[in-house]
Amino acid sequence: MAMADSKGDKPTRPPVSGKERSGGWLSRIAPGVRGAFTKRETPENLWVKCPDTGEMIYRPDLEAALWVTPAGRHMRIGPKQRFAFTFDDGVHEVLPTPEVPEDPLTFSDGSPYKDRLAKARKATGEPDTMALAFGKIRNVPAVVLVQDFAFMGGSLGMAAGEAFIAAARAAVEREAPLVIYTAAGGARMQEGTLSLMQMARTTLAIQELKAAKLPYVVVLTDPTTGGVTASYAMLGDIHLAEPGALIGFAGPRVIEQTIRETLPPGFQRSEYLVEKGMVDRVVRREDLPTILGSVLGTLMMGRSRSKAA
Repeated sequence: MAMADSKGDKPTRPPVSGKERSGGWLSRIAPGVRGAFTKRETPENLWVKCPDTGEMIYRPDLEAALWVTPAGRHMRIGPKQRFAFTFDDGVHEVLPTPEVPEDPLTFSDGSPYKDRLAKARKATGEPDTMALAFGKIRNVPAVVLVQDFAFMGGSLGMAAGEAFIAAARAAVEREAPLVIYTAAGGARMQEGTLSLMQMARTTLAIQELKAAKLPYVVVLTDPTTGGVTASYAMLGDIHLAEPGALIGFAGPRVIEQTIRETLPPGFQRSEYLVEKGMVDRVVRREDLPTILGSVLGTLMMGRSRSKAA
């Protein structure tokens, strides 16, 4: 005899769906509660450590301060940030950089040169270390060239040399001054002598600017060393520098080992070089657009008077 209708039988429970089973008892009692305790993804680069004090700085605050820490350290930044704060309201026209042969020496120093280029391009989003743009700095039209230290240490190679020449010629064509933000560890060894040749080629490009009576202003940033210092970084009409920037040919450690003497405090830093006459003025990053606009406006005023005469 069937006993299915007996009072002693337990009520049949509806089947539990896979979703409820995975959610556990808490999701069945209060479905909205469980989501409040789930692990949230936090960006890894939300905080940046100050190199001087070790303080952790909230990244949006650091970006708002133009990547200058509360301790005053002017951190290294790339072309996009430079263009954004240098030009009026960040408005500018990015100019193309010339293409050059890649890996002409088929060089490898444990890793093929082409692989190093690919890695640097992926990390920076730039084709090479130089980027150039045209816009206005405090209403003065100017061509601005930025050297990115994040791209293989800002090393000077054929692409950088061609970009410098392109920027100088764009300035001549537009009758505008040329401003460069330098940042480099020297020549690019993977290109050998072809890299060293860029020192002479960029010097000739500067002569084209001088022949056109156009200003050439250099802003030295951290670090500016090696063959870059030995060429276009020291050939400006005006030399400005960011606070604390390392500027020189060989590094302090190499110099001390060579001369076997202890260097004075602050040697090769911006403030020291102002005292020695190598740099005209140290300028905080937030003040650079105003100072550049004033300098360029004054120099271009002289050029206008010369043309009128």
